[in-house]
Order: sequence, then structure tokens, then C-alpha cells
Amino acid sequence: MSKKEEVVLETGEKIESIGPWRIAWRKFCQNKVAVAGLVIFVLIVISVIVVPMALGYSIEDLDLTNPNQAPNAEHLLGTDDQGRDCLYRLFMGGRISIMVGLIAALITVLLGCVIGGISGYYGGKVDNALMRFCEIVYSLPFTPMIIAVAATMLWVPQQQKMYAVSLIIGALSWPGLARLVRGQILALREQEFMQACEALGFSDFSKIFKHLLPNVISLVIVNATLQMAGAILTEAGLSFLGMGVQIPTPSWGNLMNLARNSQVFRQFPWQWIPSGIMCLLTVISINLVGEGLRDALDPKEIQ
Repeated sequence: MSKKEEVVLETGEKIESIGPWRIAWRKFCQNKVAVAGLVIFVLIVISVIVVPMALGYSIEDLDLTNPNQAPNAEHLLGTDDQGRDCLYRLFMGGRISIMVGLIAALITVLLGCVIGGISGYYGGKVDNALMRFCEIVYSLPFTPMIIAVAATMLWVPQQQKMYAVSLIIGALSWPGLARLVRGQILALREQEFMQACEALGFSDFSKIFKHLLPNVISLVIVNATLQMAGAILTEAGLSFLGMGVQIPTPSWGNLMNLARNSQVFRQFPWQWIPSGIMCLLTVISINLVGEGLRDALDPKEIQ
């Protein structure tokens, strides 16, 4: 049972029945560090959605008469070399970076669960073929491959660059999750509930996606949070090197890239320091949530 229920005994006594998800949530709430991480991340997400809308600017807005202004009443974080509002670009860049991380994590979870689930359920030649393919992808040097592939994306339209970066990160990040899911499925497929599914004549699709994978959802949730944090950092690194999301579309990576200009680095810190701080806070908060979820969803602890 996943929700709180009341069980009435024959004597008329009522006993509160609490499901594993509610127990996990209580354990998570007892972890003050993880809750703090969740609060910080939620505030950041709300900010990157609301602040750009409230400011009313657009990515293309320029004011060449007011370049490199220090923070003031009109521009709380000053302006850049083309007079664009740095506060707007900071939170708009956060929207792009978090979206890249979310999409990449979803792609990783999708590929990892499908390939790991099929490999673990069927075993034999199917398992051998999928795991050899997994090992090939896993053996590729992640950072050099990301940089090499991103450097060839000159043909991708600027409006689609965010999705292309997400696809590349997700397509190279799934093997670890696939191997974890496969290991869990190998153990679960021998359980009695799978024998019952076999006796009832369920299809392979139903067995894998309705009965086996839901039993590894806690593992997937924890891995997804950590993958999202890693994807945000990867996108920031690519954009910092000029191979990710390109200006004028802001992201935390290409905003930090401004620091490569020695004049900006020394004289206009408001143009690049806030993006570094926001990226740091976001990744730390996601990691804290992931650690809290890992402890809360530990099957040895949920009793």
C-alpha cells in the first residue's frame, strides 16, 4: 500500500497502515540536509520561471547606450557589454541549463531502463549483445566524446542547440543505469510474483514494464537526480568552451565564459560570478536531494 489506510480488526480496533512510499517520505523529511537541498532547488526552479517573466525583457533586447553598467536600481545585476540586463540573462540562462539537465536525465533514464530491463529479463544472447553494446558506449571517454561531437554541431540551428546538447549528454550517459537495472532485474525475475505472471499468461512487455521495472523505481529516481546534476555541469562546461548553447541565448556556461576576457574578469565581476554561484547551488542542492532519496528509499531501511 502506497497511501495511509486504516485497517479495522475483528475487535473493532483501528490500526493505521502506512505504505513504503509514505515511510520513505518521512525518512526524507527527517534528513534536514536533504530537505534544505530540496527547498533551495525548488526556489531556484521557481525563480528561473518567474523572474524572466516579471522583468519583461527578451533575449534580443540590447541597449548599446548603457554597456557594462554596475548594479543599480534599474538593473539589479548591472548590464553586459551590449547593455543587456544581467539579472534577466542569469535566470533565463538558468532556465536553459536546468532544462538541458532535465531532458538529458530523462533520455538517460529511458534508455537505461529499456535496455537494462530487456537485457535482464531475456538473458542469454540478448543480454550478451546488449551488454557488449553497453560496454562499448561505456568505454568511450565521456568528456572528449562530448566535446568532439558538440564541436561538429555547427549545422544545428541555434534554436535547437539546447536539445542537441541534451541528446548528446543523455545518449552517452545511460550505460551505468542500464547495468544497475539489469542486475536488479536478474534477481527479481526469479521471484514468486514473476512465476504468477507467467502462470497468468502476461506478455513479456507487461512483465518487464508493469511488474519488473516498477520494483526498481527507487534506484532509477536516485540515479536520475544525480544524472541531472551531472548534465547541468556538462552543459556548463560545453558552453564555457563555446561548444554548447551559443550567445545570444544565455546559459550559465556561456555566461561564465565571459570571464575568459581578462577585462571582464577583473572589472565586471557581476557579469559572470552570479552564474557560477547559481550553477554551484543548483548542482549541490540536486546532489543533496539525491543523497537523501538514496537513504530514504533504501529497501533495507523501509520496514
